[in-house]
Amino acid sequence: MKTTQEIKHLQAELKSMGVKYCLGAYVDIHGIPKGKVVPIAHLEHMAHGSELYTGYALDGLGQAPNDDEIASVPDLDHIIQLPWQPEVAWMPADNTFHGEPYPLNTRVALKAMQAKAAEMGFGFNLGIEAELFVLKQNEDGSLEVPNPDDKLTKPCYDARGFLDQFGWLDKMATTINSLGWDLYSFDHEDANGQYEFDFMYADALTTCDRYTFLRLMAKEYAKEEGLVATFMPKPFADKTGNGAHFNMSLYDLETGENLFACDPADDPKGLGLTELGYQFIGGIIRHGKALCATFAPTVNSYKRLVRQGDMPYFTWAPVFNSFGSNNRTNSIRVPMGGGRCESRNADGAVNPYLAATLALAAGLEGIREGIDPGAPQEDNLYELSEAQRAERGIEFLPKNLLEAVDAFEADPFVVDALGQELRDEFITYKRQEWNAYHQTISAWEIERYSHLF
Repeated sequence: MKTTQEIKHLQAELKSMGVKYCLGAYVDIHGIPKGKVVPIAHLEHMAHGSELYTGYALDGLGQAPNDDEIASVPDLDHIIQLPWQPEVAWMPADNTFHGEPYPLNTRVALKAMQAKAAEMGFGFNLGIEAELFVLKQNEDGSLEVPNPDDKLTKPCYDARGFLDQFGWLDKMATTINSLGWDLYSFDHEDANGQYEFDFMYADALTTCDRYTFLRLMAKEYAKEEGLVATFMPKPFADKTGNGAHFNMSLYDLETGENLFACDPADDPKGLGLTELGYQFIGGIIRHGKALCATFAPTVNSYKRLVRQGDMPYFTWAPVFNSFGSNNRTNSIRVPMGGGRCESRNADGAVNPYLAATLALAAGLEGIREGIDPGAPQEDNLYELSEAQRAERGIEFLPKNLLEAVDAFEADPFVVDALGQELRDEFITYKRQEWNAYHQTISAWEIERYSHLF
């Protein structure tokens, strides 16, 4: 908590920048920002938890109508002045209850897990690759690619498709860099109307804050162009889905040294990863099915996690609980050069705080127990036979949200990592989502069955 003097200094600085209002934004169980706005004169009150919320009005905060309110306390070290609305300062926030951190808040959960890593001498670095579609919404609510020329079967890295959307892309890129995130690459992605932004990794909490803000910013800038930006995992059956790949490593808290990095010549597996890095991967594979529920948290997520589906070529999406080198048919990849591991399960609907909490917890367990993930898988796993996969001990990830939630519920590790209340709350909402999905009748069902029977 900052002192009164520090807060007054911050108020003066923000006022000089034209800020009139402060938005303290925490996220619900889905990772969607929620919060109240106060005039900047009341920043000190907000910083001490003046803004109270009826938790029962929000998803995943575990409250009943008769419970006391929760408070929201902004993180004054991670303030972002809204580039499109500079009168407002956005501040990621944590919930508290009766003055104590509220364990059902997923940002609070991540901070608690980072503290456990710190007890082992580790910091947790995370980079998230942000993929999204920029689309036109028709009067009937349907979505379509706005550029009629963006129609290649394999549009990945297409220069013309990139330049045709330059106005929106330039707003995004310019803002990302002005915020100090160090955008180092962006491109037209593997589907028509799809783009990716890659900015520099940071400690996990900072990266999760940035990804949460980026989703908000992308939608605002698309709106200015009369378009819709969506991170929905799979908007089109015949196109690649939106991933949010987690690139992870641990570093030494005293020296800052990357504890996963080594010369490939010194790595018996040849990937440029230390034994600690492999143990981290071993923990993630051990709990891979349970983690999938938070990396891919929606019904729609599992339309993305297929080998091919309604597409003319492979989807690139992971369907196996396995790891390898620069092989994108594994769910965990060690990119060329090593020094980190990439979980490819995560999609654009991820609550980054929740997924990062569980990924770190699993990795730390792998280190504590010295889990060896085995030999890296180098083949195209999509093309292996069932017998070949069984011989190698390669298991499928869950095929739908119900399977994922069942795996999440069955793994005692989840309770240890999140606590009973947050674990139960996630299960409740995800089972409700699955049940609601099965209470609807799709156009596919009507087309297939109405005249057949």
